[in-house]
Amino acid sequence: MDLFNSLEDTQHNYLPYDGTVHFYGFLLTAEEASFYFEHLLHHIEWKNDEAIIFGKKVITKRKVAWYGSQTFPYTYSNVTKLALPWTPELLELKTRIEQATGETYNSCLLNLYHDGSEGMAWHSDGEKDLKKNGAIASLSLGATRKFLFKHKSTAEKVEFTLASGHLLVMKDETQTFWLHRLPPTKVVHHPRVNLTFRTIEK
Repeated sequence: MDLFNSLEDTQHNYLPYDGTVHFYGFLLTAEEASFYFEHLLHHIEWKNDEAIIFGKKVITKRKVAWYGSQTFPYTYSNVTKLALPWTPELLELKTRIEQATGETYNSCLLNLYHDGSEGMAWHSDGEKDLKKNGAIASLSLGATRKFLFKHKSTAEKVEFTLASGHLLVMKDETQTFWLHRLPPTKVVHHPRVNLTFRTIEK
């Protein structure tokens, strides 16, 4: 799916059934996307991600950061993180995204992929801390990467190509019925920062 030069109908659902994905195109200008990418790359408190798999701690090359309106705990892959306070830049992006989507968010998980060798395996964002069927807004900055959805039962796939400044939103029953992934690639040699704005319910 080539999403570079088209004006998107933000109410169009890109999933054929069992969930909702809206694509908003470029939320940011090229200059804005470049500014936020460089700023977040150098000023976010990045840490290598951790997971407990079969009782063994695994450290990933990919780096992550967790921010929010409160010190929300967020547990995935059997590891719990506590949210850091919003930075002014993250609040700016949160406001822009809330205005564009009509949704509200109280937290953000950021991922830093240093190049195309780093990706994310098939998974769903179905952690118990998240608002059930709530919206998750994904903002891409930096390198252009493919992003895929796969239905858990039918294995039907939906593919996006996400460029710097693109905004995509997953909501409703998407996490229940669909997996998503960021596949590794040998042709990308530059970093990508992905921000996923979420709602934690406690």
